Amino acid sequence: MIKTLLAFDYGTRNIGVAVGQRISSSASPLTPLKAKDGVPDWNHIEKIIADWKPDLVLVGLPLNMDDTESELSIRARKFANRIHGRFGVKVELVDERLTSFEAKGEVMSRGGSRDYKNNPVDSIAARLILEGWLEKNPS
Repeated sequence: MIKTLLAFDYGTRNIGVAVGQRISSSASPLTPLKAKDGVPDWNHIEKIIADWKPDLVLVGLPLNMDDTESELSIRARKFANRIHGRFGVKVELVDERLTSFEAKGEVMSRGGSRDYKNNPVDSIAARLILEGWLEKNPS
């Protein structure tokens, strides 16, 4: 049974991270990870997975509005495959259209600035990915 989940919002400079519990149907953003041209510090991801011991890892799949894939979609798939291959955890891709837009709106509604470098927009997007999965997959 899936109890603990991790979600990643893949990006080429930052990768958002969130953790969630199915028992409470809640999710919380974690500190985003830095990436260099889409390549994360795999040791940091290993530590996150070891700390949280997720039953399932979600990776946002950035599809275009017409359901087609982009270069970023291909890279997100590769990222998901590497997490599964390196750590042996179950990974599921999740449509994440508009989560970054929604996350930016959330920051603005809380009085945040448009300086998204100082706001955890990527991890808020990861939280939204996780919350959306929890809504679609109730216990």
